Amino acid sequence: MELTLTQPDDWHLHLRDGDLLQAVAPHSAKHFGRAIIMPNLKPPITTTAAAVTYRESILKALPADSNFTPLMTLYLTDKTSPNEIKLARRSGVVFAVKLYPAGATTNSQDGVTDLFGKCLPVLEEMVEENMPLLVHGEVTDPDVDVFDREKVFIDTVLQPLIQRLPRLKVVMEHITTMDAVRFVESGEEGFLAATVTPQHLILNRNALFQGGLQPHNYCLPVLKRETHRQAIVSAVTSGSKRFFLGTDSAPHEKQRKECSCGCAGIFNAPVALSLYAKVFEEAGALDKLEAFTSFNGPEFYGLPRNTAKIKLTKASWKIPDSLSFSFGNIIPMFAGETLEWQPCVGEKAEMLNEVQEVGANKG
Repeated sequence: MELTLTQPDDWHLHLRDGDLLQAVAPHSAKHFGRAIIMPNLKPPITTTAAAVTYRESILKALPADSNFTPLMTLYLTDKTSPNEIKLARRSGVVFAVKLYPAGATTNSQDGVTDLFGKCLPVLEEMVEENMPLLVHGEVTDPDVDVFDREKVFIDTVLQPLIQRLPRLKVVMEHITTMDAVRFVESGEEGFLAATVTPQHLILNRNALFQGGLQPHNYCLPVLKRETHRQAIVSAVTSGSKRFFLGTDSAPHEKQRKECSCGCAGIFNAPVALSLYAKVFEEAGALDKLEAFTSFNGPEFYGLPRNTAKIKLTKASWKIPDSLSFSFGNIIPMFAGETLEWQPCVGEKAEMLNEVQEVGANKG
């Protein structure tokens, strides 16, 4: 069996910087045409000028023949100015602003502490500029259980935000609960959407503990109950335009994952498309896969669809146990396991397209 898809985009991607950027960027560029690049570096990408510089670093890290396009974002802080939003929109390289509640996840210590106070003028300018707000949807109150932080964020932050600024485009990223599914489905199409990761479609919270503590399945937001996983699968395989692909691929060197205080993040870039295909096939919804991977995201962002194609072949392949680099090793998601869908890109995919076009002309 083979599937031909319009080349997908990744609407939530961590490429890091330095040696790690050099190591992981080619893996995303191999399969995806574009990606929304997260700004949580040290220091964070808080200005348009910094975003332009970071973009240049990414382009230098790509293979020479790559057409991958990084879509940059700004890291929202209490000090972000409305004028910076104007500069970002006019730059042609910044496509969204990322909201990290302070302390919510990796490198979020510079995040927002007063969204409705200090950040309100910026949010109002984002409405004027049609600039999407990308949300890490968790509260950081230590009194709130870690498994409830997404739901509480919806109730106390997102719902009031949507009511106050109904024309603000909002993407709730890496949703993990049925509460998030219901919230996104309740909003106005074109103004409220969500990205969904392969890990939150395939794994539930048991995967953190089966056979011992599993640090390479640890991400934020953390995996949730099976009922939540099923709700997310149902949502993305329904054909709804409100949900689209966002891997949240977040690489860390092996020793930073396997230590007394391991980092959150799953490196899934090499396997993401295979895993998404697995989910849609098991749901009997392969006919809806292309919209999720390749159409819904560009439509929400007001961008054209990619013209290139990618082929997925039903052929078993084994994921490497680890990927080795000069600075150490990175463990990919499902390391050492076998998957049943294999992406095919480059000349082979182009040859497939040519054969299909000839067949269509003869038919």
